[in-house]
Amino acid sequence: MAVNTLPSQATRPRQHVRPPARRRMPRLKTVLVAAAAYVISFVFLFPYVVMLLTSLRSQESLREVSFWPKEWVWSNLANFWTSGLAGNLWVTLKVAGGSTVLVLLVALPAAYYSARHNFRGRTAFLILVLITQMFQPTAMLVGIYREFFQFGLVDSIWSLILVNGGFNLAFAVWILNAYFASIPRELEEAAFIDGNGRFGALFRITLPLAMPGVITALIFTFIAAWNEFVVALTLTTTPENQPLTVALNSFIGQYQVDWQNLFAGSVIATIPVIILFALIERKVVGGLTAGSIK
Repeated sequence: MAVNTLPSQATRPRQHVRPPARRRMPRLKTVLVAAAAYVISFVFLFPYVVMLLTSLRSQESLREVSFWPKEWVWSNLANFWTSGLAGNLWVTLKVAGGSTVLVLLVALPAAYYSARHNFRGRTAFLILVLITQMFQPTAMLVGIYREFFQFGLVDSIWSLILVNGGFNLAFAVWILNAYFASIPRELEEAAFIDGNGRFGALFRITLPLAMPGVITALIFTFIAAWNEFVVALTLTTTPENQPLTVALNSFIGQYQVDWQNLFAGSVIATIPVIILFALIERKVVGGLTAGSIK
């Protein structure tokens, strides 16, 4: 007859029940860092709040001391579309988009080749790329205008695309070069063993892994071309071919400034960039930190 060797309910050892963990209070350092972050965020966001509130004021209430408008004039935002500035917004979108595509088409192969091959003059090439980043369009404005005038590209969207693409190319090459260099070569060699060629390994393995760096170059090029003013003011003459940054200047007269419509246009011009940056913010942070950890 088998004997039941299992312990009875009374003889079983009681399981130790842990008391609920107490919620730790945040450290003083964490509180100070969080408070400093909120203060810095407020300092940077406050001008945008003022711009939004001013865009909703009436002409008579611009000189009021009160922070909040007594009368909310939402028609100022609607006037943007009836004033003809929607066409200038479309020009800005084409210039920024075209410049970004041009930069990526040139920077991707240049950065990939310089990251994967130790060719003669590689260091000099990277230093030359860095030196070109030091030149500002304002310092070369006369030469730029004369060059495009000789080619008949003054008052053309293509001239703005070429200039913005050229002056943002160096930054894109450096960002993408650092990201391609951080991707192990063994991944591409494994793709070669599986039967992929150089372009197959690039498009199937390397580019998907380098997408945070590509998006970083994309967003910074797009924002720089979106906000450019001096070159666009010099190279465009007709209102239809002017980007929004130049068209908004029409609200500034010799004796009076149409502040509410100027700020209304500025608010609308800021919204697309904010939406774009919010959608890909995580990958932008990853692209900026590429190559910092080996």
